[in-house]
Amino acid sequence: MSLDDLRAKIDSIDKEVLALLNERVRLAAEIGKVKRTKGDEIYVAKREEEVFTRLAALNGGPLEMPAIRAIFREIMSAAIALEKPMIIAYLGPEATFTHQAAIKKFGSSVNYRPLATITDVFNAVEKGDGDYGVIPIENSTEGAVFHSLDMLVETDLKIVAQVYLEISQNLISNSPLSQITKVYSKDQALGQCRRWLHRYLPHALCLEADSTSRAVEIARDNAGTAAIASSLAAEIFGVPIVAPGIQDKADNTTRFLVIGRRSSGALGEGRDKSSYVFSLSDQPGALLKALEPFSQRGINLTKIESRPSKKKAWDYYFFADIVGHHEDPTVREAIAELEASCPFVKWLGSYPNVRV
Repeated sequence: MSLDDLRAKIDSIDKEVLALLNERVRLAAEIGKVKRTKGDEIYVAKREEEVFTRLAALNGGPLEMPAIRAIFREIMSAAIALEKPMIIAYLGPEATFTHQAAIKKFGSSVNYRPLATITDVFNAVEKGDGDYGVIPIENSTEGAVFHSLDMLVETDLKIVAQVYLEISQNLISNSPLSQITKVYSKDQALGQCRRWLHRYLPHALCLEADSTSRAVEIARDNAGTAAIASSLAAEIFGVPIVAPGIQDKADNTTRFLVIGRRSSGALGEGRDKSSYVFSLSDQPGALLKALEPFSQRGINLTKIESRPSKKKAWDYYFFADIVGHHEDPTVREAIAELEASCPFVKWLGSYPNVRV
C-alpha cells in the first residue's frame, strides 16, 4: 500500500472516530440531564474507573493503557464540560504540581480555579464556589501534608478520588549555578531536594515560598536567586532550568486527594480504599485495641499517621487508610467495633483504589 493510500485510510478512520466521539459526547450530555433531574453528581469516580477497567479488557494494542487513559480522560473531560460547567478548585497558583494533578484527573476541558491555601480550597467546595477540590496529602519522600489532614477532620466534605503524580523537581534560575546564593520553594519541595542542595549549593540560603510557582517568580526577578519547581512553571514564567531532576529519590511521588460533597460508590473486589480518623482513650493498649477490628477481619491497613488533635496537650488523632469500601459489611463491622472503643471516629471517604 502506498503512502497516499495509507493516509487516505487514516483520513477515513478519523472521520468515523470523530462521528463516534460526537455521538458519545451527545449521549453523555443526555446522562447529565438525567443526573441533574435526580440531583446526582456529574463526576462519578466509580463509573470513571469502571470505564477504564472495561477499556483495559478490550484493548488489544498496540496502544498501551497509559495512552488509552490519557485519550479517554480528555474525552470524558469534554463530555463533563457539556453536561455542566464544572469548576475544580486547587492549591495554586497556576503551574503548581497540584494544578498538574488536577489536570491529570479532570482533563483540560473543565474550568480550574487556583486558590492560595488548602483552607481556601475546602471553603470553596463547601460554599459551592467549586464543584471539587484537589489538595496534596502526602509525598513519598517528605510524608504527610499536615494542613490537609487537619482540614479533613474539620470538614463535612468527603474524599472522592485520589491522584498520584511523579514529581520531578528542577533548579530554575536566570543565574548560573556558581552565582546562586538563595533558593526558594515550598517546604516539601526543599525537603525533597535536601541532599542535592547540600552537595551542589552548600552555602545557599534555602527560603520558603508560598508555592513553587511563586518561587519561580521570585527567581525570575532577582539575580543570584533560584527556585525549585516543575518544568511547566519554568516554561510559563520564562525562566531557564539550570539543573533538571534534582529530587533526592528517582521515584519521588505525591499523592493528591479530590474532595467533594459525596463519596464514591463501591467498585468491590478490593478495588476501593477508605480513609478514617479516630482518637484513642488514654489507657494502655488503646492503639492495639483500635487496630484489632481490622486485623481480625483480614482488612488491609495501608497507612496510619498520627497528628496532634489540638484539643489538648499530648492528645492525638490517627489517620488510617484501609482497602475496602465504607459500605462493605466487614468494614462496617470493623468500624462499629472501633467506635465502641474510641471516643472519636470519622469516615473521611471511600474512593477507587487505583494508582495512576
